[in-house]
Amino acid sequence: MGRFGAGQAMRRVEDQRFLTGQGRYTDDITYPNSAHLAVLRSPHAHAEITALDVTEARTAPGVIAVLTEADLTAQKIADLPVGFMVTSSDGSPMAIPPRPALARGRVRYVGQPIVAVIAETPNAARDALELIEIEFDSLDAVGDLTAATAEGAPVLWETEAPGNILYDWEMGEREATDAAFAEAARVVSIELVNGRIAPTSIEGRAAQARVDETGRLELTTCSQGAHGLRDIIAGKVLNIPTDKLHVLCPDVGGGFGMKIFLYPEHVLVLLGAMVTQRPVKWAADRSESFQADVHGRDHLTRAELALDADGRYLALRVDTLANMGAYVSHFGAFIPTAAGTGMLPGVYDIPTMHARVRGVMTNTAPTDAYRGAGRPEAAYVIERLTDKVARELGLTPAEIRRRNFIPPEAMPYKTAGGKVYDSGEFSAVLDTALARADWDGFDKRKADSAAKGLLRGRGLSYYVEVCAGGAPETATLVMDETGGATILIGTQSNGQGHETAYTQMAADALGLPPERITVVQGDTDRIATGGGTGGSRSIPVGGAALDKANDALIAKALPIAAELLETEEGDVTLDGGIFRMRSGNRTVTWSDLARAAHAKDGELTAAGTWRPDTGSFPNGCHICEVEIDPETGHLRIDRYTIVDDVGVTLNPVLLKGQVIGGAVQGIGQALREKVIYDPETAQLLTGTLQDYAIARADDFPAFDFSTRNIPCTTNPLGVKGAGEAGTIGATPTLVNAAFDALWDLGVRRLDMPLTPPDLWRTIQNAKDAQSA
Repeated sequence: MGRFGAGQAMRRVEDQRFLTGQGRYTDDITYPNSAHLAVLRSPHAHAEITALDVTEARTAPGVIAVLTEADLTAQKIADLPVGFMVTSSDGSPMAIPPRPALARGRVRYVGQPIVAVIAETPNAARDALELIEIEFDSLDAVGDLTAATAEGAPVLWETEAPGNILYDWEMGEREATDAAFAEAARVVSIELVNGRIAPTSIEGRAAQARVDETGRLELTTCSQGAHGLRDIIAGKVLNIPTDKLHVLCPDVGGGFGMKIFLYPEHVLVLLGAMVTQRPVKWAADRSESFQADVHGRDHLTRAELALDADGRYLALRVDTLANMGAYVSHFGAFIPTAAGTGMLPGVYDIPTMHARVRGVMTNTAPTDAYRGAGRPEAAYVIERLTDKVARELGLTPAEIRRRNFIPPEAMPYKTAGGKVYDSGEFSAVLDTALARADWDGFDKRKADSAAKGLLRGRGLSYYVEVCAGGAPETATLVMDETGGATILIGTQSNGQGHETAYTQMAADALGLPPERITVVQGDTDRIATGGGTGGSRSIPVGGAALDKANDALIAKALPIAAELLETEEGDVTLDGGIFRMRSGNRTVTWSDLARAAHAKDGELTAAGTWRPDTGSFPNGCHICEVEIDPETGHLRIDRYTIVDDVGVTLNPVLLKGQVIGGAVQGIGQALREKVIYDPETAQLLTGTLQDYAIARADDFPAFDFSTRNIPCTTNPLGVKGAGEAGTIGATPTLVNAAFDALWDLGVRRLDMPLTPPDLWRTIQNAKDAQSA
């Protein structure tokens, strides 16, 4: 292994341009003669559009065009498609509520696009929105799951989702689970709220489109996958060949799942370019993002564990209401069902399970994948429930987990959720975390906190997730005549450090300095195929493809080197980027080979493809200690320990950044973040960063992060993936810690987010109950 091999802490190669303002994001790009698009959005959560007049807006200063739903129909533009269908337990398929890019007759959530104005400047477009005359007949609305499933609730989709239930889906063995519960020595249950989250990436969504000189459409946007977006738009919406649409994704400032999907604004800028024959540009402001980006989570769950007399798990039963919003986003139905439900057993030896998920329609923005995409929701259920089991049995959080862990000798292990874990030593990881967290020293720290009038609690959780499966990925290496290499790959960095990771792999394999390697992503013309970025797949899948491409390029180079060295191929070795004769002292370089290949064949290039047969299963233990001030409800995180098994660490700097960043997002949900709609009017109450509280740096201590890795067997690198791991482990850990701090007061339920006012009220209610 050289300077840049696996495990080496190579610094990020992207950061120089990002920190010096040289990043190139979608809104940084403006084509000559560009026009600007603004969107009139619904102020109502549920209403019929009874009149619409855009005449005055069309003649406003600087206005080029005004688009309505009639223009979509005239151009034969289809509704936004759904990427995943659910079959209900009775065998009936899920119906798809129609979702045009601009409202057709009725609006169903605040922020839904109704009209688009294209003008010479952004201000001219926004001013023209004020001239649109529109009348509504307001309808009753439902703003949350409780309201939507109540008797006599207003219905959004009478045909597609009667009673606001889009599907009623189940997984597992109902009869076996019921039988296990009937025979159980004890049953422990819990009810949980997993609140709605706004992804809130640092770069808001943006898009621009133009018709190029050949008449072909081009879309530039901040997406997590150019190829998937191209295929959906061309094949499902515009009904044109995919080679008639070129999609470009420059630098992307965060995505967290939210930027995977097709949005109405993608369609609108393309339609605008078609209608005006000019480049058309749009970028969301923060208020638009809160209204119109897909949200995450938003579940109500009841879960039960059946136990034998020794506290070992016999069966798991889970019933979840999952908020779909007003329309079904691309993977919206997939996230609470097939994406996450199979992970409900966690790391525990649970013989049987049954889960029911009902997709519920509400007058809110659609929901879809948010960092972890179903797996954090599953981990939250099993880890909160496991802590409750420990309390009811009088066991420590560590002991209940050790008693029920899947042992390493059982690997490969097929869970009751249908997943096959290939590797994992859960007890060993737990023991490492306990030692690093000084678990045994907690009582003294609790006494010290009490002396200051503070309540100290500790929380533990153990997560496992499935990731790095799905579509294949191909990496192509092109060596230029100067000896520099270009990597072409269809993943898409959103800030994770792909350029560094791929550069590190190629530098190590080829012996090139990192500055001689270029990474290209996000261009459907230059890159033939791509699965994009999501599900922590980029290194386990994209990296595995690059590993094969590295080997293929070396294999292709060796005979060329042998020919130049006038020797046999077996006499040639690659060492530090130099091809050497074993039998002599002659050498050639990559640039020598590239020039020879260019002179003979035109190019020195090779490709590698990796198609995962199954996913990988990163896992780990989080331990947190908090102090709560009972006089104010303020919660402070005092200590936080993470020990992860990510298989193989490619770059510890990138890994630590991803895990801690994920943990911050998970803790942010637990402490601060929640999208709130008025339950009666479905008006958005958290529409700005003054209302929606993002976690801040001073909310966190220094994280103690380490690994205890067991290489996975499901990809050639042994890498398990880490992009979502921190989020999955953090949320139940923080809530378990807060619950522990308040247990002695008699608190028996906590729901996220644990804001100071909510904690203060909980503490006061508990004190009142104790004194009653």
